[in-house]
Amino acid sequence: MANRLSRSTSPYLLQHADNPVDWWPWTEEAFAEARRRGVPVLLSVGYSSCHWCHVMAAESFEDERTAAMLNEHFVPVKVDREERPDVDAVYMEAVQAATGQGGWPMTVFLTPDGEPFYFGTYFPPEPRHGMPGFRQVLEGVRAAWRDRRDEVGEVAARIVRELSGRQLDYGRAPAPGEAELHAALLELTREYDATYGGFGGAPKFPPSMVLEFLLRHHARTGSEAALQMAADTCEAMARGGIYDQLGGGFARYAVDRTFTVPHFEKMLYDNALLCRVYAHLWRATGSDLARRVALETADFLVGELRTQEGGFASALDADSARADGTHGEGAYYVWTVDELREVLGEEDAEFAARYYGVTPEGSFEEGASVLRLVDGELASGERIATIRERLSAARARRPRPGRDDKVVAAWNGLAVAALAETGAYFDRPDLVAAALDAADLLVRVHMDAHGRLARTSRDGAAGANAGVLEDYADVSEGFLALAAVTGEGVWLEFAGLLLDTVLRHFTGGDGTLYDTADDAETLIRRPQDPTDSAAPSGWTAAAGALLSYAAYTGSAEHRTAAERTLGVVGALAARAPRFIGWGLAVAEAALDGPREVAVVGPTRSSATRDLHRAALVGTAPGAVVACGEPGGEEFPLLRDRPLVDGRPAAYVCRRFVCEAPTTDPSRLSEQLR
Repeated sequence: MANRLSRSTSPYLLQHADNPVDWWPWTEEAFAEARRRGVPVLLSVGYSSCHWCHVMAAESFEDERTAAMLNEHFVPVKVDREERPDVDAVYMEAVQAATGQGGWPMTVFLTPDGEPFYFGTYFPPEPRHGMPGFRQVLEGVRAAWRDRRDEVGEVAARIVRELSGRQLDYGRAPAPGEAELHAALLELTREYDATYGGFGGAPKFPPSMVLEFLLRHHARTGSEAALQMAADTCEAMARGGIYDQLGGGFARYAVDRTFTVPHFEKMLYDNALLCRVYAHLWRATGSDLARRVALETADFLVGELRTQEGGFASALDADSARADGTHGEGAYYVWTVDELREVLGEEDAEFAARYYGVTPEGSFEEGASVLRLVDGELASGERIATIRERLSAARARRPRPGRDDKVVAAWNGLAVAALAETGAYFDRPDLVAAALDAADLLVRVHMDAHGRLARTSRDGAAGANAGVLEDYADVSEGFLALAAVTGEGVWLEFAGLLLDTVLRHFTGGDGTLYDTADDAETLIRRPQDPTDSAAPSGWTAAAGALLSYAAYTGSAEHRTAAERTLGVVGALAARAPRFIGWGLAVAEAALDGPREVAVVGPTRSSATRDLHRAALVGTAPGAVVACGEPGGEEFPLLRDRPLVDGRPAAYVCRRFVCEAPTTDPSRLSEQLR
């Protein structure tokens, strides 16, 4: 019999709808039930494409004995972290504070008032590798709740007090300047893996936001060290197994230091961010590799993650079915030498095995290898192109990984920005059209007339969860990118509506920002976090959008708000640059101006188009671009900007000083270096 999750719109919750566990969604009714029965709450948090979430579900939540124990002694609550990042953030902070680590699935035991008192992540069904079995944990928590209730309550109250005392206040800290950004670069240089690219050891995640900072720092200062770290890391990822050599797109992270063996789930946010990074690397260097990966990643987004309504799905699972009917991580993506022979024949299989690093020993498990580029040119040449086509066709006949098809506002905002810019750089109007379709869905389905956002939608219907700060910030970023690429001022207006909501409902005193609105559901604390995770923090993403909007409109209010929120970046730049990368990138734009570019001319004129493209591919950090007819009212930047000798012209300004207008795209490119 289906439990209460059967009415959910979350694919992750629906995966648990037929569990024998009597799951509740996160609702006040669940906690009222715990109070009525006098039992604790088991909070289980995960997401659809999480491998270990699936493992724990199969081992414990589908087990009748475990379910009976849960149902009798607890109120079990299941949360999709992607729908409720606020709930996830608050309790993950508690888990990390108590255990020194975190991850998913997250397992937290709460009082009926939502106060946490025991923590963990994955628990096996039986004790192993030093971990207790899940039923042991349940029995221990049940005994403590029954026999030492007062002690449990004291522990829970102390944890809540400690969490409540962690409010951040960086409003009095100045925005970072030259010294802070240079110190950040030096620290990144120390942490850089000069052998394999990226930062730190295993597991190794794509450092998307740090790469944006390095590219912007190079553009502003000419630092060759910054560019080299960015370029070498991008090449290492593009050659590695973390990148899908057949279908494009990046896996979430590599389990090793070398970017070889991925954790195979593919996330929308990673691919949107990395698509943009590679497009910006091409913009800085003209690299053929960067161009290829940017376009292949954009095509992956459109081909694999686009929904029927025009938005983008959240993720593809790591797991899929094998030929023998069993399920396994990476089954869709890995190859054995025998499988290559079956598809390609002996001679081409030998070539492909050498080219892609497929060995009988395997680089994954059971003789299977991920594909990576270990020989020859980077996916060039007619022979390898034919081999890729044949392998892709054979792979397409395999069972495909599951897709989490909910549309998350923030991640769609990132995809809109990436596709709009990539389409504009490489003359791919289909990519710009895909960005427009997704933006249209965000306006029609996620956004109301008052500038409030729904966090998610599915099948064209908005979910019940309110947008959080990253939703407002990243959707604004996407709209501003569309405004620059299309010349349609309506996207600037929509961004302004969302950013006004940020200023009214997400700001605290002295430049601090919160992840939830002031009228959102009250949790044990109001979450706020300026540091990046796999995507930019809402705090620094909002700073970037506010800064760009101020450059477009001349709004002192938005400029001041952006500068005040950057205080936290100055405080963390030298100590933790890997975790404040997007804030560092925004700070680079603020130091550079950012530059404001107005291109005026008839929209159908090739001369106007040439100037517009030169403006878009300029490398000046965070430059904003407005393009339209002379005297156009869609962008404030276009006012009082006439043609020059009757010809389309570009005006470049920053810090209230404007250069002489130019009609020459080459001259404009020089102005934007």
